[in-house]
Amino acid sequence: MGWFWGSSDSNDGNKSQDPLRDLDPSLRDFLAKESPVKYSSSNPTVAPASVPAPTPSPASKPIAPEHTTEEGSEPKVPPQSLFKDGRYAHLWKTYQSQAETEAAGKSDQEKINDVLEGYKYRKAEIGRAALENCALEQWQVNECFRNGGWASRLTMCRTENRELERCYLMQSKFLKALGYLSTFDRPPELDERIQMHADSLYHRMLEQEKAIEAAKAEGRPVPSFPPLLSSNSKNLPVPIDESGLQPSDLKPKIQKGLKKRLEGLKDDEREVEERAIKAEIQAGVQVAEQLGSIYEKQAEERRIRKEQGKETIGDKITSIFSFR
Repeated sequence: MGWFWGSSDSNDGNKSQDPLRDLDPSLRDFLAKESPVKYSSSNPTVAPASVPAPTPSPASKPIAPEHTTEEGSEPKVPPQSLFKDGRYAHLWKTYQSQAETEAAGKSDQEKINDVLEGYKYRKAEIGRAALENCALEQWQVNECFRNGGWASRLTMCRTENRELERCYLMQSKFLKALGYLSTFDRPPELDERIQMHADSLYHRMLEQEKAIEAAKAEGRPVPSFPPLLSSNSKNLPVPIDESGLQPSDLKPKIQKGLKKRLEGLKDDEREVEERAIKAEIQAGVQVAEQLGSIYEKQAEERRIRKEQGKETIGDKITSIFSFR
């Protein structure tokens, strides 16, 4: 049977067993260069065509890892890269996540709405997390309405409802005090740690109250406990920031309203309430700073357009009603 268009004779021992022997020399050279399988001729007179070593193209050359330290021991690897040895690091220099790309295309009004919506979302998340931590109290209320005695049903399960209400309020305060209201982006794992720590602090507070009541009933000295938050400052998921705006720095009218929130509270509840108030103030400062940066950017853009003679009607109206 012929090979391509040539003929082969298996009985002819004088002919070479080279499968390319009957091809045109130029075609044989082309196949020798381009074919991934290299054929070696058994005929010593027919030497295989020498294939020059392919020169690596610039795209196929290995990329040397970039270094950030002076010693050159640590490669500069972007966190998004899957190759920790520095490969393709040059491709990640201009990388932008989807959130960054979307944020770059948003208008100033959309950015302002995002800041305000983020603050509202955090407040709503506090309520959701507090209800999750009070799941046992919710179950007790439902169980009371289903299988409770006639006395409990006549009082609409007042005892269980009070426990649920107090759990919800204190859990919310603990979450605020631990920084759950912060508008800065955090990983979900940290939010879960804050939620679990708030639940553990609430149950620790209940245990301390039971110990105090038992000591009073037995006529023993009332035991003293360290502050719930201050004693665990090293174990908190988020360090408590004592700096920044304090309640004493606010207007007298606002201070009066905050003092009412502290009236009639126990020592441990008063401490948590004070921490929650400070956390609310710091969250408000964060929102104000984020909005302030957007307003400053708008004012700078209006100033540049005015200097370039490209001031719009909206810029003129804004400059009239602006107090900056």
